[in-house]
Amino acid sequence: MSERIRVLVVDDSALMRKLIPAILARDSSIEVVGTAMDGAFALKKIEELQPDVVTLDLEMPRMDGMETLRLIMRRAPLPVILFSTHSKEGGYATLKALAMGAVDFLAKPKDAAAGHLDQIADQLIAKIKVAKRAAGRKLPPAIIEESAAPKKGARPTLPPRRVIAIGISTGGPNALQFVLSQIPADFLSTILVVQHMPEGFTEMFAKRLDECCALEVHEARSGDLLLAGRVLICPGNRHMMVRRMPRGDMVILSDGPPVNGHRPSADVLFHSVAQEFALTSVGILMTGMGDDGAEGLGAIKAAGGMTIAQSEDTCVVSGMPRAAIIKGYANKVVPLDGLGAYLVSNYGATEKTDKNEKLDKHEKTERTSVTSQRL
Repeated sequence: MSERIRVLVVDDSALMRKLIPAILARDSSIEVVGTAMDGAFALKKIEELQPDVVTLDLEMPRMDGMETLRLIMRRAPLPVILFSTHSKEGGYATLKALAMGAVDFLAKPKDAAAGHLDQIADQLIAKIKVAKRAAGRKLPPAIIEESAAPKKGARPTLPPRRVIAIGISTGGPNALQFVLSQIPADFLSTILVVQHMPEGFTEMFAKRLDECCALEVHEARSGDLLLAGRVLICPGNRHMMVRRMPRGDMVILSDGPPVNGHRPSADVLFHSVAQEFALTSVGILMTGMGDDGAEGLGAIKAAGGMTIAQSEDTCVVSGMPRAAIIKGYANKVVPLDGLGAYLVSNYGATEKTDKNEKLDKHEKTERTSVTSQRL
């Protein structure tokens, strides 16, 4: 039997310090080795107990979760799962904490104070297991310091040369911010993103991305046009699809049932992009747990589009891209730190795009990773 995952629970609520260990005790592979009522106690407990994973509340007295996380990452980084309230202020803090190095987050249910945590028990257990596996993996640094937003003047409303669909989950906020910050405002393609994230967080996430990169980033709405230099983030709890219409290519949102356990689902977006744009479609699977998006990436490849998987060694969690690589659906495997440059080089300028597309068709097999060829 493998060693149990040692968890430290940090929360200022005495009730939460009883309930969280109780729901984690349902899984025999997890052991809660201690609790702490604030950040100062948590840092002492971390040194004393050497946990594998920490669950961290952000709103605490004396030393809040943000300062606690900063010190954890500075002294001895270990996987941290944010487990805090779902509010506008809490949402912004959560996104900032993810940029500082937290592995993932889970919003407390609105009725958590009444002791109702059963509905999220399985999710929390799954995230803790993923966090343990992600220990020691480091992403290239994201832009975490607050800075003035790039000046975004009026830009021409041009149809995109390519429709680039991205599916991403655990580790996504940092990774996506890193990639988009490398793409210039005059990028000639459009980017559509399905990030597994709860309803309410995606609007704040889109605003944060818009503030730190030159591209125009919005949470998608039905009827939004696909334009060069525009990034549309699928809203939480909706599916995103695309349609070619007389007045322009656009996004359509849906309340259809979850696919692969997710709404939004990368598979829904990818299948739609493959059907509508075929040869001018690009699918990218990035860091994330599970296999959402793998079959959709296969559909894009079958339609003649380009398919890319983030390299496993640069993912916080490699489940999603690995599922596509194993099935042979990824034409290319690209590390995170090379993804932005690859997109700009191939889909960001007219002449380069045409030349590189010819190279891609010629060299797909040779330049696909050895792993994906073998598998």
